[in-house]
Amino acid sequence: MNIAGILNFLSDLKENNNREWFAENKHRYEETKADFETISQSLINEIARFDEDIKHVSAKDCVFRIYRDTRFSQDKTPYKTHYGVFIASGGGRKSVRGGYYLHFEPGKSFVAVGVWCPPPDVLKALRQSIFDNIEELKEITGETGFKQYFQGFYDEEKLKTAPKGFPKDFPDIDLLKLKHYMVEYTLPESLLAEKDFVSQLARILKTAQPLNAFLNFTVDEVS
Repeated sequence: MNIAGILNFLSDLKENNNREWFAENKHRYEETKADFETISQSLINEIARFDEDIKHVSAKDCVFRIYRDTRFSQDKTPYKTHYGVFIASGGGRKSVRGGYYLHFEPGKSFVAVGVWCPPPDVLKALRQSIFDNIEELKEITGETGFKQYFQGFYDEEKLKTAPKGFPKDFPDIDLLKLKHYMVEYTLPESLLAEKDFVSQLARILKTAQPLNAFLNFTVDEVS
């Protein structure tokens, strides 16, 4: 498991984000891609010990491609400068279910748990579920183990006002304004250097498994 090699490659790629350099360093890409897929599969195996939904998930369905889609972007650099994997049943990286995300990027590595960018019908149902079961959600996010790593939901792109159909005076209206229901934890550099990185990471993610269970109960009802 060569995390340092992965991060070194990504750092060099950021400085040389062009097809010529990438072609000359294709062997480094192939090596680091294989390393990342191995780490991802090991993490899947660890997560499956506490989340049965993950037992039949494979890394090849979960790891994101490094090639960027530049068709509708002003940024025409051809490659992402990070490696990412979304571990979830029901489609891996394409799944609408709550899952576990690992992101390797020099100085910006993190993990996340939950539902990202759900389609409108799922988002509406999740908001309704949170409105109806707010105390259950608070109990999950209030657990000591959870709070040790995860501090609130990702709140970029949230609505400025209450979503249609919900009372503006709901005490936790900010939760209903969210467009994603995902929590994040920045990975310390020291953790990335640990030999048992995967098992330590799995222990962190385990603290947020109840959140996925809460979210997926609703996702499964809709989809």
